[in-house]
Amino acid sequence: MTIKIFCDFDGTITDSDNIVAIMKQFGPSETESIKNKVLQQEISIREGVTEMFALLPSTLKEDMITSVKQKALIRPGFSEFIKFIQKQRVEFYVVSGGMDFFVYPLLDSLIDRSSIYCNEADFTGTSIQVNWIHSCDNICKNECGLCKPSIIRKLTKSEDYKIVIGDSITDLQAAKLADKVFARDFLAAKCEELDITYTPFTTFSDIQIELESILGVNI
Repeated sequence: MTIKIFCDFDGTITDSDNIVAIMKQFGPSETESIKNKVLQQEISIREGVTEMFALLPSTLKEDMITSVKQKALIRPGFSEFIKFIQKQRVEFYVVSGGMDFFVYPLLDSLIDRSSIYCNEADFTGTSIQVNWIHSCDNICKNECGLCKPSIIRKLTKSEDYKIVIGDSITDLQAAKLADKVFARDFLAAKCEELDITYTPFTTFSDIQIELESILGVNI
């Protein structure tokens, strides 16, 4: 059995959502209503994130990077979890609706960039534009922005055992494709609402214990 793990970044690998934090610190008041529309599925993730970043001037780039580096915390147990799955030769991919300017710096010492899928922020104009380089395939019609289901279909075969780890609305469509879901916060609530079986987690140590059982490993 080939196990492939697809893990969210904001609010999952980190203890909070970095886009939300950026908008609270740097964004105008309009970003709050846009965020709520995304969570309530009134507008697509792609539309909402595009609108929010377009409200920020490109001159904020270095300030935002500094802020994220200072405030973002990696969830307990993550580095140990990465060492464990590398030892077990389990494929691990970060699939993030976040932006390259903060995802890469926070993961550089832990994950090879070739295993990270995220969006590109373009600072060449007066306001920040988002390059949606991992958009939906011809199967997905959800305007995900970064389309996690499309990435899963691209990187897996039907016989692979697919694990999704996440916390938010951006992980919901991916969770529907998974053989095993680890969820917290908003994703856990949506899984309960839609009767999707999931395992709750607080730290990556919780996930590792469950994965050891799946693999039949005793550490």
